[in-house]
Amino acid sequence: MILIDTGPLVALIDRSDPNHQRVATILRTLSADSFVTTLPCFTEAMYFLGKEKGYFAQQFLWKMRRSGKLILHTLSEEELDRMEVLMQKYSDLPMDIADASLVVIAETLRLKRIFTLDDHFRAYRVHDSEALFVFP
Repeated sequence: MILIDTGPLVALIDRSDPNHQRVATILRTLSADSFVTTLPCFTEAMYFLGKEKGYFAQQFLWKMRRSGKLILHTLSEEELDRMEVLMQKYSDLPMDIADASLVVIAETLRLKRIFTLDDHFRAYRVHDSEALFVFP
């Protein structure tokens, strides 16, 4: 499994997104059975897709979830508490709730790879020490 952020989800579905071609090309090279994300990222992607393309685009995100290609990790109380700690720690960047949720599930699920378009993931540390391997 590979973590996936909002940006690649939106760019993959929205062909008018400036990152669409790059994301589609990268996804073809990744050998993940599935991608995992969180409800904050899923919600953010639904918002951007709906704003730009309406339900027509949002239905593709639903289809990814139903097919099992996109897994939504349900956050626990402990993970929510950890997200608060991370957002405080990285408040100078700042870290939003979607980013915090991805770092937390990287810790929980022991995942090291993330597909994102955001450079600040290079600054975040899993368990306060380990860097994530960022695609692209």
